[in-house]
Amino acid sequence: MNRKAARATISDVAKTAKTGKTSVSRYLNGEQHVLSTDLRLRIKTAIEALNYRPSQMARSLKRGRTKLIGLIIADITNPYSVDVMCGIEAACRARGFTLLICNTNNKVDQEQYYLNLLSSYQVEGIVVNAVGMHEEVLNHLQQTLLPMVLIDRKIPDFNCDVVGLNNSEAAQLATGHLLDQGYRSLLFVTEPLGLVNTRNERLNAFNTVMKRHPAYHAEQAEVTLNDPATLDKILTDFYQRHRTERCALLVVNGALTLQVARSMKRLGLIWGEQMGLLGFDELEWAELAGVGITTLKQPTWQIGYSALEQVIRRIDGDNTPAKEQVYSGELIVRGSTRKE
Repeated sequence: MNRKAARATISDVAKTAKTGKTSVSRYLNGEQHVLSTDLRLRIKTAIEALNYRPSQMARSLKRGRTKLIGLIIADITNPYSVDVMCGIEAACRARGFTLLICNTNNKVDQEQYYLNLLSSYQVEGIVVNAVGMHEEVLNHLQQTLLPMVLIDRKIPDFNCDVVGLNNSEAAQLATGHLLDQGYRSLLFVTEPLGLVNTRNERLNAFNTVMKRHPAYHAEQAEVTLNDPATLDKILTDFYQRHRTERCALLVVNGALTLQVARSMKRLGLIWGEQMGLLGFDELEWAELAGVGITTLKQPTWQIGYSALEQVIRRIDGDNTPAKEQVYSGELIVRGSTRKE
């Protein structure tokens, strides 16, 4: 039976090059100028002959740096999370860091496991996409001393950097668009609000705009994901009460927008004709859904990139007060909010 060849060590390189480990270490650590030309050549030849690959982790730990960044994601299947992750990974490459991605799949035990795992790997900082993350894990995050940046969601009473969308501005833009298109009855559809600041901020901005127009009608409804029966009833009731006037739905995020679109299909309601539809988050299928669905696009890649840059600033010793960095969204207008 063939056995896998043992991995070459620095001692093997030194023996083959007929020198000591100290000289090999100097060669590997960029101190080649202190070595003779002949010795440099012997070490180079030995490394190539043995196919020697130094342990980057061991070298980093020796220097007191691992150059590792941990990313905790509640649901990696969420398109928002995927786009954010791409921005973070691009920033890691640009700054010489390696990203460790942990998908908790919205499970408490996995969230706790990955927190412990990242600590054992001695990551230098953590980026947390806290959307959907459980409160007990968020509370545990508060106790870590690692440089950390939260994406999209704030944690109550936790003094930490946050990067995300300017939710108030974006919701006012979306609501104003629906009113400009002639809709007079609007329903804000959201997942349960709880303490999730993104949902509350968007709803508050929606209500602020609607209060400026007392002649128009505003409602809100909370529904959990994957509860089609409840969602169908909410949409049916709203449409029946306001079918004689221009009515529209404003949906709090992309995952719920998909559920709403499916519900309208089941109910035979045509967006852009019988009822308007506008959802937060730009999703690839939005432009392909019939006449297309109007969306509020977040700069997700930029949010991820900026979050990683902020973590690195903290790693490098920036001790200024925690800050919130927000970005403007972009309205992508399609047929689902067509004007009469």
